[in-house]
Amino acid sequence: MFVRAASESDLESIMAVLDAARLIMRRNGNVRQWVNAYPSKDIIVDDIRRGYGQVVMENNRIAGYFAFIPSPEPTYSVIYEGSWLDDSQPYHVIHRIGSLPEVHGVFRTLIEWCAAREGNLRIDTHRDNHIMQHLLERNGFHYCGIIFLLSGDERLAYQRLTEV
Repeated sequence: MFVRAASESDLESIMAVLDAARLIMRRNGNVRQWVNAYPSKDIIVDDIRRGYGQVVMENNRIAGYFAFIPSPEPTYSVIYEGSWLDDSQPYHVIHRIGSLPEVHGVFRTLIEWCAAREGNLRIDTHRDNHIMQHLLERNGFHYCGIIFLLSGDERLAYQRLTEV
């Protein structure tokens, strides 16, 4: 597997990956994350145009998608019931992670790609997304506290610090 920049010609495959990820969430009891058609095609196109959208390739097909976004992330400026491991250095945020259910190793591949480019990574997830919480903890992320999205929805915040 490898990571490459997403292009607008990948949009149909990316949306299929995100639909599959949404279905995995629903089947595992996470029914309140990624609602109201989030993430929409418009959001993904914006990611791509800004250079944030990335795809994980496996056997010549798109097996995963994520956005790799440089700081600052406005919703991370205030954290409750905890603190960031390091709140002084620039960081990158990983958003909108999705993968095909039959492909294993997508998360590890994208985290290794991100960590090779940035030693200070942040991510958030829904309280009901136990799969993501497990993957984060297994891949060196530390739970830091609670942040709130612009919508007011709560998310669990994680950070991973490594040397690049």
